[in-house]
Amino acid sequence: MGHKFAELAFTETVKSVQAAQGSRGSYSRMEERPEDYNNVLGPNETNFISARDSFYMATVSETGWPYVQHRGGPTGFVKVLDEKTITLPDFRGNRQYVSVGNLMKDDRVSLFFMDYANKTRLKLLGRVRIADLDEVDLIARIDVQNYRARIERAFVITVEAFDWNCPQHITERYTLPDIEKSVSTLQNRIQELEAQVSSLQNPQN
Repeated sequence: MGHKFAELAFTETVKSVQAAQGSRGSYSRMEERPEDYNNVLGPNETNFISARDSFYMATVSETGWPYVQHRGGPTGFVKVLDEKTITLPDFRGNRQYVSVGNLMKDDRVSLFFMDYANKTRLKLLGRVRIADLDEVDLIARIDVQNYRARIERAFVITVEAFDWNCPQHITERYTLPDIEKSVSTLQNRIQELEAQVSSLQNPQN
């Protein structure tokens, strides 16, 4: 048993390119590590996915064209149900339904979960089951309280494989809450210093 992500992603053509470019040896060793099958989610993957407020999802159309879509919501809108299953609400958007249509013909997806601030990336391959709103218990689990978007359906994704990607070339970016937190610390410090200056300028008798 080897590395499941490599098993799925490294086709014979990919391997031939790796060999030509000189990277096949290292990836061959990765494939042979029995402890890294990478097809069940552990605590690191669960915590990472649960902390995200967006990700990218790729599907393939019936004519063979890939389609990448950004998916977003409140932090934690993607739920890890168990070590092999994640689910998320499909919020109403521009109503093109390209991903939904693609998934009706080919249930395979590729997901990218990004943490730009910490330059960390998790790649995940899976198969999707589309759940309608009549699956009341499931919809209740993914309902996001006080979020304005309407849920049209749920995506239930069975994990086939995942891989943590290297941080090379990931540009650091920060969300508004990240910036507000940092600015708040500076503002508090400024207020403390201003109070100290004021007390020195106006000593009490």
